[in-house]
Amino acid sequence: MRLSETERAVGILKERRDAIAGRVTNLYFDAHPQLEDAWKEGRQKCTEDTRQHLDHLCEALLLGQPVLFVEYAAWVAGLLEGLRIPGEALVSNLALLRDVVCSQLEDASGNLATQYLEAAIARIESDSCEPPPFIEGTGELDALAREYLAALLRGARQSASKLILDAVERGVAVKDIYLHVFQRTQYEIGRLWQASEINVAKEHYCSAATQLIMSQLYPYIFAGEKHRGVFVGACVAGGLHEIGGRMIADFFEMDGWNSFYLGANTPTDSVIQTVIERQAAVLGISATTTRDVAEVRELIKRVRAESACAGVKILVGGRPFNIAPDLWRTVHADGSAPDAESATALALRLTDQRAGSGVPPER
Repeated sequence: MRLSETERAVGILKERRDAIAGRVTNLYFDAHPQLEDAWKEGRQKCTEDTRQHLDHLCEALLLGQPVLFVEYAAWVAGLLEGLRIPGEALVSNLALLRDVVCSQLEDASGNLATQYLEAAIARIESDSCEPPPFIEGTGELDALAREYLAALLRGARQSASKLILDAVERGVAVKDIYLHVFQRTQYEIGRLWQASEINVAKEHYCSAATQLIMSQLYPYIFAGEKHRGVFVGACVAGGLHEIGGRMIADFFEMDGWNSFYLGANTPTDSVIQTVIERQAAVLGISATTTRDVAEVRELIKRVRAESACAGVKILVGGRPFNIAPDLWRTVHADGSAPDAESATALALRLTDQRAGSGVPPER
């Protein structure tokens, strides 16, 4: 199979990854000699960061989605703002990366990579990249989300659990708890970590506590009649963030599906085996970062190649697919949805079911 110009260019960049990162680091420290003494292990950290930038650039190029690299760079800029590192530092690094990459790629692909990098630089220079708070408003669910978050941040897991269980007893729908409390709280926890307001340990604690509290709602989630068919959900091999995928699976369960959630870092063979054994009507695949997308595409390719999986509808979701709404077409999925509620509605359309129908899809 002949490689495209972009594929050949990405192959060159990956092959020369370490050399490119080292060259960018040397140029950066030549331009900022004061960092040699002020920043211990600075060269090593700068080289590691540049490798990360280059990896994300390569994936965005392969996918033909400059927005993925632009938003990655904005995320990094927001992270650096939280560390009180000005955006100019990242702009300088990306400008050097642009020049070195361009020197390695002398054809049109070099111009394309330059466009991606310059778009990222423009995004960082245009405005603050620090995301706004995710929990605002004065409604009942807004207040509950703030109380719940405060309980988690002070390590009061039992108090957080009581807030949720009491709300459900008052008649608050579990779906609303998922969408307006759990989801927004997780986004806000990610923002607080990015802004260096909490550390990794606290971020992990909050996520683990939310998963435990979600499990306490399972008597409500699994109590309904199952008449939709089977949904299998998974995070791709290498993917370590599973809470979003778990929320999707629970939503399917609440909507009348038999759901089988396989969790984080699921091997491809295991996903396919489960789809076949359970005769799944829908497979949901979650991706957290741009670098997960290649694994998503490979998994879908493998599923499509299995005759026993013929007819299964494949949905994809997660941050990369929210950033680039048409990315699902590139990986040959059947669709994508920005949240759990939209995902279940899309699944009904793809399997020719109505919202009130009790007829499962034929396989």
